Amino acid sequence: PRLLSQFFFADERVTRVVAEINGLDAELDPQQYLVLLNQLHLSQAHLLAILERIMEECIPTQRHSRDYLVKFPEELLVDNLGNHMLFAAECLLAGTFLEVEEADGAQLRPQARNLLCSLELVRTVLREQSLSQPGSYPEPVRAVLVQFDRLFAEFELRWGPGLGCWGGGGCARAGGASQSPRLSSYVSSLVAVKSPEEIYRQQEIIVLFCETVERALRLGYLTQEMIDGYEPLLMFTIPRLAIISGLLIYPEGPLSLEQSPEQMSRVFSPFYNLLKKIRDLLRVLSEEELCLLERSLCTAE
Repeated sequence: PRLLSQFFFADERVTRVVAEINGLDAELDPQQYLVLLNQLHLSQAHLLAILERIMEECIPTQRHSRDYLVKFPEELLVDNLGNHMLFAAECLLAGTFLEVEEADGAQLRPQARNLLCSLELVRTVLREQSLSQPGSYPEPVRAVLVQFDRLFAEFELRWGPGLGCWGGGGCARAGGASQSPRLSSYVSSLVAVKSPEEIYRQQEIIVLFCETVERALRLGYLTQEMIDGYEPLLMFTIPRLAIISGLLIYPEGPLSLEQSPEQMSRVFSPFYNLLKKIRDLLRVLSEEELCLLERSLCTAE
């Protein structure tokens, strides 16, 4: 049950899979090579997950800020982002990013080298600690973890989303977004990195949803019990009511059609013309008809 013991066995598995990959001729047995790559990806993700739990247990108040993660697409944040980052670091250090300008690569390679060296030091220190005193974290262990956490966060912020896996296996493709416009444009072709403007627009949508819920409670469309009980129907009801609120009740908000589609959040911009049609239809409704419509949208039908 001890995290350090779990780390030891997870680290053993990563080392074993990497050794098998390095001893295999991929051209002679491509199928087995792909099988091992998948095993490597899974074992690395497991190792990083345990390392994350160790840091939360060992240095919870010394973790580096991760506020910058709000700019990344949500799908990346739940898809082994740590694996992507370390893969980007390895490829960058190996010089396999053909799309990256040499000036950008020269600037980022020292960060990648420091991060990977720090990871190797963490693996060594935690393995030794797991074999000696698996139930404690002395100060040298804490210091190594703090350094790795800081270097990881700095590289993640600088590089942005990446694609792939790490650990000595084969590389397919990788990309990232740094503060450099050239790297940012490259990564934007792979994944949609949120700009500060888009983050602000999505926060406006959150406010719209909150105001919609407040209004729905006041008018009796919803009850506090439904919200407290996480009523599944709310997943449909609240967005439906929010569209009406955004078009009629708060027309200057994030659903304002006085702005161009490019100025709207990309959550709604693809539906700009449809929203215009909906708004025109809503405008001809009487107060009683609008109330009837909203109550109908609160049902499961």
